[in-house]
Amino acid sequence: MIAWIFPGQGAQVVGMGKEMAREFPRAREVFERADAALALDLARICWDGPDETLKQTEITQPALLTTSVACLTVLRDAGHRPAIAAGLSLGEYTALVCAGALDFDDAVRTVRSRGRFMQEAAAGKTTAMAAILGLDADAVRRVCAEASAAGVVEPSNFNSPGQVVIAGEEAAVVRGIALAKAAGARRAVMLPVSAPFHTSLMAPAAERLAETLASVPITTPSLPVVSNVTAEAVTSADDIRRLLVAQVASPVRWDDSVRTMAQAGADVFVEIGPGASLSGMVRRTVEGARTLSVEDPASLQVTLGALSAGDG
Repeated sequence: MIAWIFPGQGAQVVGMGKEMAREFPRAREVFERADAALALDLARICWDGPDETLKQTEITQPALLTTSVACLTVLRDAGHRPAIAAGLSLGEYTALVCAGALDFDDAVRTVRSRGRFMQEAAAGKTTAMAAILGLDADAVRRVCAEASAAGVVEPSNFNSPGQVVIAGEEAAVVRGIALAKAAGARRAVMLPVSAPFHTSLMAPAAERLAETLASVPITTPSLPVVSNVTAEAVTSADDIRRLLVAQVASPVRWDDSVRTMAQAGADVFVEIGPGASLSGMVRRTVEGARTLSVEDPASLQVTLGALSAGDG
């Protein structure tokens, strides 16, 4: 059984989607639709940069969504479909587009607003994110509870066993790093991301997103999409809307989401979009899981070959 998975913020790279759009007219059409929906030359930013523009959260989010949808469109045109889907943070919107629950044009406009709301919620605050490697989830929760004496600090991403990201006010995150090392973490390092995504500090962004999503049409997905918040498949439009709002200020339960897909029968995970970070997380979470990827024509051909050979 095949799962399609989609990356979130951090996977962006200048040049993403360029080869796919050059080789496949249907991929190019996706970028053209995004440009029209946003009244912005998003394709040029994705393909040519500059990097500092691509890294702006309100640009990064629609850029990643568009690139992933361009890649999935080509894979789908080749006759392939997933049995289940999920995406990391922003990638959940791509999974919902894949499942037909969200129209692409609506999604790309929504995630641009989402990115702006998240960017503005962090403005004026001294915040940080850090990766904690080598401690289990409960140990990281205890570290955050103790470090919160110095300010807000919470787990923001449960990526895979032994890999948890914490985020919050900088002083508290620095304290969390020290406590994690003292508790036996193999590594505890700051990440080059300043906003405290998926923590309670994002509550103002969630409130604004709720207003935006209230007017966005959402329909029942054609296949199970696993929510970051609950790590369970969502099947109703009302639940999708509610959980997309909650997701902004809630930790991403990616490890549990991967386990949910595996328990449903998924044994091949196709990462669609730039990078391969999700594939590594999957392999660390589910023993024996196979991973494939589609981010450019070369990886597409490898994946099509593997799927056609019955490896998927």
